Amino acid sequence: MAQADIALIGLAVMGQNLILNMNDHGFVVCAFNRTVSKVDEFLANEAKGTKVIGAHSLEEMVSKLKKPRRVMMLVKAGQAVDDFIQSLVPLMSPGDIIIDGGNSEYRDTIRRCKELRPKGILFVGSGVSGGEDGARYGPSLMPGGDAEAWPYIKDIFQGIAAKVGDEPCCDWVGEEGSGHFVKMVHNGIEYGDMQLICEAYHLMKDILQMDHDEMAKTFEEWNKTELDSFLIEITADILKHRDADGTHLLPKIQDTAGQKGTGKWTAITALDFGVPVTLIGEAVFARCLSSLKDERKVASKQLQGPNFTPFQGDKKAFLEDIRKALYASKIISYTQGFNLFRQAAQEFGWNLNYGGIAMMWRGGCIIRSVFLGKIKEAFDKKPDLQNLLLNDFFKKEMHNSQESWRRVVSTGVQYGIPMPCFTTALSFYDGYRHEMLPANLIQAQRDYFGAHTYELLSNPGHFIHTNWTGHGGNVSSSSYNV
Repeated sequence: MAQADIALIGLAVMGQNLILNMNDHGFVVCAFNRTVSKVDEFLANEAKGTKVIGAHSLEEMVSKLKKPRRVMMLVKAGQAVDDFIQSLVPLMSPGDIIIDGGNSEYRDTIRRCKELRPKGILFVGSGVSGGEDGARYGPSLMPGGDAEAWPYIKDIFQGIAAKVGDEPCCDWVGEEGSGHFVKMVHNGIEYGDMQLICEAYHLMKDILQMDHDEMAKTFEEWNKTELDSFLIEITADILKHRDADGTHLLPKIQDTAGQKGTGKWTAITALDFGVPVTLIGEAVFARCLSSLKDERKVASKQLQGPNFTPFQGDKKAFLEDIRKALYASKIISYTQGFNLFRQAAQEFGWNLNYGGIAMMWRGGCIIRSVFLGKIKEAFDKKPDLQNLLLNDFFKKEMHNSQESWRRVVSTGVQYGIPMPCFTTALSFYDGYRHEMLPANLIQAQRDYFGAHTYELLSNPGHFIHTNWTGHGGNVSSSSYNV
């Protein structure tokens, strides 16, 4: 008897919490797991007293679904997704919908959309952000793929998503792999935001010699400003948290950061597309450097840093400088992320709703912040905005922050504090605002050693070669873009 609105495959913590969330919103969910004993355990425990039903085989699961059948997977990215798709297709009919809610690589989602289209199965790849808590009480959802599927999943997705006011943090992203692409960039921006906060913490701790309670109080204050966000809020909680013995826990934690790969994917994609997403790249490399703990221990005893006296300036004023530097760098990170969206849209012919993406991130997800409302306003005002820095609001914010930003970077450098993301953000800003960059010298060098040709400012589009040495000849190699 077909009674379920949707089936969900994968009963790890995210899957279980999403099912319970759907149940809370009045949807009947059929739960399935490859290890079927988990289905019975879930129904007997976490799902006890709910309308959730179970299935012990894919055939049974599909038979319990109303048409068009909607099946969502929350399984490990890669082969497991393909295996389930292969098993599901013979059991489903044209017009049925398969949704991949895992952290799949967006190119896999593009491939799956293309493979399933001739079979009449509608495929959706959806980013899901917010962790266990978000899944249970309201995640940020970023669905993309076959647009025909959206009317059939819209009520469920927008029903369970986080809300900011009455606005659900979920809307249709665009075609093919765009949902997973947006989730990938979300995770890359998350890497950047976390590293920026760590750099602010390092400056407070080592230059201003602040204790953990002072730093926690500072982050709590910052959370009442433009920096109001989930990551700033949890940083304050972490800084003041004490261990069982009454001392602060944070200094006892090993300083080697792990990663699951989505930040790396963002950086690699940016390099593939030739988009300077420098801040996320540096955030990934900072984690890689942190993992060289044994080498750093040795180096710390052999490599000298600068000799400096304790900070003599106005502590309160420098703290405000750090806050502004963090804010300005964060603007750069989002600017770069949205530039990557623009390039992907061109590359794949996607029609992306940039303001809608910013709204999807306003709540439920890890990078949720008040600041995202300003990005939505910028794209509402000018949907074809080329770069966030050219929007009046962000232009003004950069002008207001840059003196503080420059002071923080120069002071940090003098004290020998590593600030990969603060510094790369400032370099990007300075590079972007220069009409003339020294890349003319690169072009001359390339032409000198490899006859790669160059264009003249007076005649763009026309490539020429110079015989720089007088004996190199006038034959040029083909020009190419790096």
